[in-house]
Amino acid sequence: MRILLIEDDQHVAAFVRKGLREAGHNVIHADCVRTGQDRVDVGAYDVIILDRILPDARDGIEFLTNLRAQQNQTPVLILSGLGETSNRIFGLAAGGDDYLPKPFAFAELLARVEALARRGGKARDPAPHEIIEAARL
Repeated sequence: MRILLIEDDQHVAAFVRKGLREAGHNVIHADCVRTGQDRVDVGAYDVIILDRILPDARDGIEFLTNLRAQQNQTPVLILSGLGETSNRIFGLAAGGDDYLPKPFAFAELLARVEALARRGGKARDPAPHEIIEAARL
């Protein structure tokens, strides 16, 4: 599975990358919204793990809102230190598919990522679409 991790805390990012790679996943890391957007612009991902508080945006929700405005349906797991119920509801209402507050158990993160991937929704289909026409009856 190809996963984009957008997380500015280097310790959290290293922990998540290591665990996901040991589980056999390909993890691409971005430490800010701008780099995350660049990564999305050039490739498709099975899941995006998104921190809420990032250095070049007031909130990772801005990235998520833009992603959804571009019709990108890649499943997004919001990973955040903002764990109050109101924050979780806000993140899900903004287009997040799941929300995991920090601190978290890695086993739970992995289970949630794999569940999101099973539901599908790649960022883009890299193959051109075929049009099949049928004769009118």
